[in-house]
Order: sequence, then structure tokens, then C-alpha cells
Amino acid sequence: MSQDADYFSIKDWSENDRPREKLLQKGSSALSEAELIAILIGSGTRKMSAVELSRLILKNVSNSLDALGKTSLKQLMSYKGIGEAKAITIAAAMELGRRRAMETPLSVSKIACSHDGYTIMQPVLGELAHEEFWVLLMDNSHKVLGKKQISKGGFTGTLVDVRMIYQEALFSGAVALMLFHNHPSGTLKPSNQDIQITQKIVNAGKTMDIRVLDHLIVTQRGYYSFADENML
Repeated sequence: MSQDADYFSIKDWSENDRPREKLLQKGSSALSEAELIAILIGSGTRKMSAVELSRLILKNVSNSLDALGKTSLKQLMSYKGIGEAKAITIAAAMELGRRRAMETPLSVSKIACSHDGYTIMQPVLGELAHEEFWVLLMDNSHKVLGKKQISKGGFTGTLVDVRMIYQEALFSGAVALMLFHNHPSGTLKPSNQDIQITQKIVNAGKTMDIRVLDHLIVTQRGYYSFADENML
């Protein structure tokens, strides 16, 4: 098979420039995003190496891994050289990265302010295209006992069962809660429904001596704190 004059396969590159060999010799942190993706897809096309194809894909999502993670399988498969198997591999790697990010912030084990809650829950909620409602469960010193998903909805809302929130609190022995839900639209303004359900949850907690410390609306870029805005 002939090759275009300006094309070189990865095997023709210097060993220091080959992604797999580079990772073995220098570690994964030494590789660019394009080189890491090239390892995932394994090969390119007759006119484009795996690294060049990866650079093209990244360029078309403004070099944003976040945007790449939101790219559909159909969109990935629109690139020549990316079939179903390679598209699935990229999607799986992006999802693993998201789940790893979800675990990492648990090093914030004690809540001292609204931003601590955001640090824990932004990786969970910030990138979702649908709404979810979560609760952080805490002890009397505001140490995090765990986090629980209460509901999962559509693009514009999700139903919240107040009983389920306090069932989780009682089961875990929590005496304090922090509420979270996301706005896929990116807006940080609470809706009337957000305000009403927050007050309903706060009032229910008072009867059981379980305090709601805050309710955060989470987006990819920021958050709105009911407590910081004196809305509780």
C-alpha cells in the first residue's frame, strides 16, 4: 500500500515520538491529549496517523476534553478512520475519567462552606445533560458520611421525594444535610419550584432535628448557594 509523501505511520516515527513507547519510557503524564487518544484508537487512516486524527478530533471540540466527553458515538464515527469500536473506546475512556473525578473530591471529608460541597459534587453533576438531585449526609461536626442520588429527571427538571431524603438520613445516622441539583442549561437562578422544594425539605427536617445546611444549584462553571444568598 502506497503512502502519501507527507504521511508517516506511527511505526515510522522516532521511538521517542511513538505514543505507546513514550508512555512506557516517560509515563502517561508526558503524553499530550492527542497522543493519549491515539493510543486508544490504535491506528489512523492512509492519509493521517492516529495522532494526527486525534489532533483533528480535539481541534473540532476546541481542544476540550469536556466537550469530547459529550460527543456522541455518531459524531465520533463521522470521522474517517473512527468506526464503532474506536468510538466506543473513546466514550468509555471519557466516562472512566468522569467517574474518577467523582471519587477524587471525597478527600474533602468535612464541610466548612458552600464551596466544599461544590468541590465534591461538581464532578458528579456539572457535566450532565439531564437534571439529578443529590444529598450529602453529614454528622454533627459536618463530616461527610456519604452522598446519595435522590432522583434523576429530564432536561428541565426532576421530581424530589422528601421522604426518601430523610429515609437516607435516618439510615446513615446523619444529623445534617446539604442538597444539590444541577441545571443543564447553565443558569444559576433558582426556579420557583427550586425555592418551594427547598423550603419543604427544610421544614420536614426541623420536625426530625435534621438540619439542612445548604442547597446548591450546580453547573459546569459555578454554583448558586441558597445559604450564601440567605434563601434558607
